[in-house]
Amino acid sequence: MASPAAGGALSWPDYALLFAALACLLAIGGAFTREQRETSDFFLARRRIPWWAACLSFLATEISAVTIISVPATAYSENWQYLQFFVGSSLAKVVVALLFIPAFYRHDCTTIYQFLDYRFGRSSQVTGSIFFFITRLLGSGVRLMAASLAVSVLVGWSLPTTIALFTVVSIAYITLGGVKAVIWTNVFQAGAFLLGGGLTVAFLATQIDGGLGAMFGTAAEAGRLSVINWGPGPGAPDFWRRVLTDPNIVWLALLNGLIGSMAAFGTDYDLMQRLLTVETRRASQRTLMLTPIGTLVTLMIYLGIGAGLFTYYAQHAGQALPRADEIFPFFIRTAMPELLRGLMLSAIVLASIDSPLGSLAASFVTDIYRPLLVRGRGERHYLLVSRVAVGLFGLALALLAFGFSFFDRILWLAFKIAGVTFGSLLGVFLLGLVTRVRADRANVVAMVVMALVNLALLIMSETGAIALGWSWLVILGTAGTMVLSPLLAPLLDRRLSLAAR
Repeated sequence: MASPAAGGALSWPDYALLFAALACLLAIGGAFTREQRETSDFFLARRRIPWWAACLSFLATEISAVTIISVPATAYSENWQYLQFFVGSSLAKVVVALLFIPAFYRHDCTTIYQFLDYRFGRSSQVTGSIFFFITRLLGSGVRLMAASLAVSVLVGWSLPTTIALFTVVSIAYITLGGVKAVIWTNVFQAGAFLLGGGLTVAFLATQIDGGLGAMFGTAAEAGRLSVINWGPGPGAPDFWRRVLTDPNIVWLALLNGLIGSMAAFGTDYDLMQRLLTVETRRASQRTLMLTPIGTLVTLMIYLGIGAGLFTYYAQHAGQALPRADEIFPFFIRTAMPELLRGLMLSAIVLASIDSPLGSLAASFVTDIYRPLLVRGRGERHYLLVSRVAVGLFGLALALLAFGFSFFDRILWLAFKIAGVTFGSLLGVFLLGLVTRVRADRANVVAMVVMALVNLALLIMSETGAIALGWSWLVILGTAGTMVLSPLLAPLLDRRLSLAAR
């Protein structure tokens, strides 16, 4: 049996790689500073981004540091059933490419919430944007905290120091280079976590007796490579309880992947912004429909790492191991050689720094500040406000991340927060895309009501008052918004209804 690799405290080559990677982010932002003359430069890069770069940027935004840490942890301690969700998510990308993207390009949208103004009215646009602010700030705050906690444990920095570093770097490169800097730093980030993950799988294979064959064989024998969860039969006594609480049953995972990802990819501007930076609708559609390839490659690499970690520690029993959520950072710190350890650390840090600040600033300026608060000013004014907004949203994100550090068991909290509001957003977008409903105020009421209903359901579920998995929230919110808004429209939007006749 091979002996464990030598490892331990981070060495100066590891830190050199890390700080070189951070310097690259700032250099990319600085390189595009002079190109930022108008908000169309800052928010959309004048739609001149190559489709392949937008594709890698989307992948880097979809894959966070939490994903890099939690996917190996799940494969190490449970199985590969997350791939079921990936199938539904990939179908959602096809739907968004064919249904959502043409509408956004047809109306020449800077932010996707402008579509709600064109289709329904200003109230729907502002409400959609506010829902985006709430969802993205809270969800990104959770992700930033979780990633900062992992990096602080790995490197030995304090949590506030780690959060501050990530925040300062994010504000700096986005303020300098706008969305163009975001896209190209994302390309750099994607390259780092793909290269680091691939080399980690290869390294694990060299440390396991029997190589790759033994690595996956041992994991398979222990059930760690199980992909499909068929769930109970319709006649089973626990059928309805499992249906309501177990999101890994195959047909539920496919449904949740389809509906949840349609909401995330089609109504969350942080992801959609990347797709609006390419020149044409066709290029944008091609970009999105090719992203499942990159996502699958990434998942297979990091699920493979999880299988390798299981076999590695099965062959090297007797070590005091941390909990599953910390197993990959523990392996990086204690078993990896220098340089590879520094590369993987850099990949995690870069994925932590990927930030929604550009999309939050774009939505604030385009959907609220410019049309409602300060009209008719020059582009230099709005560009300055955009940069100030990046800084303010960055500070808000850092404060939220620090606040979440006082809570336990928050790994799934980002998804639960999204479940409260994403259904309302998806419902109103689908009303605009696939129906002829004329509503504006009714949309606002329906969105708020269903968000409050979902919040109440989530609280009751978390306290044990009811048995309901959080993954149902997006489905319920979508259906409820699509039913409630048309019912309320004749009462709340009588003018719109009469104008449509």
